[in-house]
Amino acid sequence: MTSPDPRDPRTDTVPPHVLVLFGATGDLAARKLFPGLYRLAAAGRLPEEYAVIGSGRHSPGSDAEFRDRLRKGLQDTVEDLDEDVAEQLLSRVTFCTSDAEDGGELAAAVREAESSMGADADDVRRLVYLSIPPAAMEPMIAMLGKEGLTERARLVVEKPFGLDLESSRSLDAALKEVVDEDQVFRIDHFLGKEAVQNILALRFANGLFEPSWNARHVESVQIDVPEELGLEGRGSFYESTGCLRDMISTHLMQILGFVALEDPGAGDAESLRDAKSAVFEKVLPLDPERAVFGQFEGYRDDEDVDDDSDVETFVALEVRLDCDRWRDVPFLLRTGKALAATRRTVTVRFRTPTSALFGETAGCNELVLELTDSPQVRVDLQGKKPGPEMELAAATMCLDLGDAVPDADPLEAYERLVLDVLRGDQTLFTRADEVDRIWQVCQPLLDSPPEVQPYEQGSWGPSAALELPPGGWHVGRHAHDG
Repeated sequence: MTSPDPRDPRTDTVPPHVLVLFGATGDLAARKLFPGLYRLAAAGRLPEEYAVIGSGRHSPGSDAEFRDRLRKGLQDTVEDLDEDVAEQLLSRVTFCTSDAEDGGELAAAVREAESSMGADADDVRRLVYLSIPPAAMEPMIAMLGKEGLTERARLVVEKPFGLDLESSRSLDAALKEVVDEDQVFRIDHFLGKEAVQNILALRFANGLFEPSWNARHVESVQIDVPEELGLEGRGSFYESTGCLRDMISTHLMQILGFVALEDPGAGDAESLRDAKSAVFEKVLPLDPERAVFGQFEGYRDDEDVDDDSDVETFVALEVRLDCDRWRDVPFLLRTGKALAATRRTVTVRFRTPTSALFGETAGCNELVLELTDSPQVRVDLQGKKPGPEMELAAATMCLDLGDAVPDADPLEAYERLVLDVLRGDQTLFTRADEVDRIWQVCQPLLDSPPEVQPYEQGSWGPSAALELPPGGWHVGRHAHDG
């Protein structure tokens, strides 16, 4: 195995690269990867010398036809497209067919691209992006090792990282056969969102919050990621994964890790991932009695879905941590398809004060973090109602960082994460021990899943889920929450 050359620190200078994108004709590449590369090119953040080789089992036609297809995709997804920048990017794009049994032609294309850059071939890095189905992952990884494509390479692996504890360990073993852990970038695009990273800034840079970020002051934490969209052509994917594997074991657990971690002491990759891993070690195995699974009405009508499918499209559950900071504080996670609104919201509910001054009229405060592209923070408070009586009224303080810092230069999640891979920065990527522990705590739900309950499209899921959090869910309770 060949580890990456450590000579390039995390700076704006990126060495020459060959980017190999498996799944280059797929939906993710069209919606996120190529638009992300375009934005990096427009901002001057790509290497001076680079080539992009799309790959897959089926050819999209000639290189010119493939570029035309990508050009149309950029025109559909990028506002104010700079045609010159797009043409410069597309001029470096080619396509080469490959599969798990035969990668010889692809390996030759990579080496030819490296030799054409004018730099010593040993100084050219490889970024291999594996946007492929879980079942294809291990054979493709073996092919990369066999063809020598893992030399000087960083492998980007899309979720899910296995489908259970056993398969996740098998996938990790397959990776370790051909690369070292510091070459593996398990990508979770939620971690690339500015708003998720802002959780750390909000906590550790503000004395208003950090002293109260514990069980003494916090009553509960809600991590709520409902989606209005249904399957959108992903029926076969959902049949093989379901909502728990698609969302809970990845996105929502990673957000939990950011919310619950101890002060990492430093902002480097090792410190932050050590702190996040320590959180997952304290997470107790999930209790099927404290979980609700649902399936939206009409799911089985999809042509790629079994007529009697019991796959869940909705999950709400309770997570407990066995540590002093969070003992007895429930973390409530909810996500699903075809729900009443699309949101990415963390709600930290603080305990009601014990003062007798206002008695039962005193309410709890909530810190609401909207994980949108432009981070938003709200604090729900109680204040005195204007007038002659000492009565309380609800009030809200709002912070929109997009308005507060108008000259900021935020990066879209995939744009940020691809740039981090080019720089070799693993801070916002998931480590093997994190994945393993998350599957350990999820395994009880896989072994004994709750009965799947139907729910109407456009609702908030099964009625049993509405009763899961003490005091109800924040999202959906207020008029401004859709």
